[in-house]
Amino acid sequence: MNPADVHILIVDDEPDLRELYTLSMVREGWQIDVAESVAQARDHLSRQRYALMLTDMRLPDGEGLDLLRWLEGQPDRHEKSIVITAYGSAGNAVAALKAGAFDYLSKPVDLAALRRTVHAAIATAAEEAQAPVSSALLRMVGESPVMRALKQTLQRVARSMAPVLIQGESGTGKELAARAVHECSARAAGPFVPVNCSAIPEQLLEAEFFGYRKGAFTGAMADHAGFFAAAQGGTLFLDEIGELPLAMQAKLLRAVQERRVRPVGETAEIAVDVRLVSATHRNLEQMVAQGQFRQDLFYRLNVIAVALPPLRERLDDLPVLVEALLEDIRRDNARPGLRLSPMALQHLRQHRFSGNVRELDNLLHRAAALSVQDLLAPEDIPLPGSAEHAAPTPAVATPSDALLASPALGPRQTGSLLPQAAQVQEVASALPQPPPMALFHAQTPLPPDLGAYLDQVERGILCEALRRTRFNRTAAAQLLGLNLRQIRYRMERLEIRDPADAPDEPV
Repeated sequence: MNPADVHILIVDDEPDLRELYTLSMVREGWQIDVAESVAQARDHLSRQRYALMLTDMRLPDGEGLDLLRWLEGQPDRHEKSIVITAYGSAGNAVAALKAGAFDYLSKPVDLAALRRTVHAAIATAAEEAQAPVSSALLRMVGESPVMRALKQTLQRVARSMAPVLIQGESGTGKELAARAVHECSARAAGPFVPVNCSAIPEQLLEAEFFGYRKGAFTGAMADHAGFFAAAQGGTLFLDEIGELPLAMQAKLLRAVQERRVRPVGETAEIAVDVRLVSATHRNLEQMVAQGQFRQDLFYRLNVIAVALPPLRERLDDLPVLVEALLEDIRRDNARPGLRLSPMALQHLRQHRFSGNVRELDNLLHRAAALSVQDLLAPEDIPLPGSAEHAAPTPAVATPSDALLASPALGPRQTGSLLPQAAQVQEVASALPQPPPMALFHAQTPLPPDLGAYLDQVERGILCEALRRTRFNRTAAAQLLGLNLRQIRYRMERLEIRDPADAPDEPV
């Protein structure tokens, strides 16, 4: 865009600051108008279209937010807005972003930062006018009303620098939504750095997030940039943000507020320019009430909230969703004729899909692996909890025997602590299921060893969750309402290991 075609409105009641901002921007070749009140700014806006409005928060006859809200109420106005707030006023900054501001700057304003932010806002406006459809949006299959509304929301959200909090059940596609926000934004050419907060050991969180210097601690053999530095100029996606311990939440809050981080072992802070998108399947408001999540961090992250619908609330998308998933399965398994019968599709519509799209994908992969016919029928897709999915309860055995030497799996195998992938699907049905409490009456024999019995039940549940997620520990933990540390502890206690980690059999 030709700089001479860029018109900017500066709104501030202090003449010295108006002149300072004007001189800083005129050298870029932009056309500048100034106003000292809400009324004067409204007058300018009624007569002229601007690429950008820079406004102070406090004005003699109102607030800069009044101007932002007025612009937001005009569907044909597309001006970007930058708000100048008092230093350290987190509440004003959040209010500005919620009102539609592209970004905010704290007083005293750094002129270099001002010019960078203005350049970014103008570039965003230009790219929005001719931006292609995000590939992540294209991968969000479905045209139900709730999905169309979600896609429109993600495109709107992408226009600003405001932090985004994506909330949704496990398997609803939170990372895909975060990628859509990144790809629809002016930062699409920058890096997208996804971080699973539950997968990082607590003692390494600060070093991984903020980086460290060589020699900062034992084992620090070289400088390490950290996630914030890796996402410089792009988007940092913090998945499962609710798993962060309170001590790390305080450090993250400072980084978000000040946009600066201090690597471990460094004395000076480093400025970072990242868009923060967070996601969780947990209820953060409830965690705040219980003292498990910092309220100030929650408000910082929840400037713009996006809720992802569960699959059971958009079953109209099931046919196109199934077809999209089957397309990948056909390609991966060289079975171009694989398809679902109308009765099988109707069969799937009866299921609640507690695991959402991830569970649907798992069911289709399992059906494709076990069916010899390309046309999948209802009986090829046993649903969890249905009669065809149930199995008779065998006699109680030791946990290891129930898993490794069950009748469904044949003779006990040595050299592996977990059955191979083709066999593991039978594990859950081979394990004894605990009877409902109502069935424990005087005539019901009690387990001779309650601890062993409960371990056996827990082991079966864990193995089934791991099977459904193809031994993805993080995903399995989410299915069971655990965090990564908890599921690792249980796997170690019950001696459950990934078949891929087992030593090779001697030849």
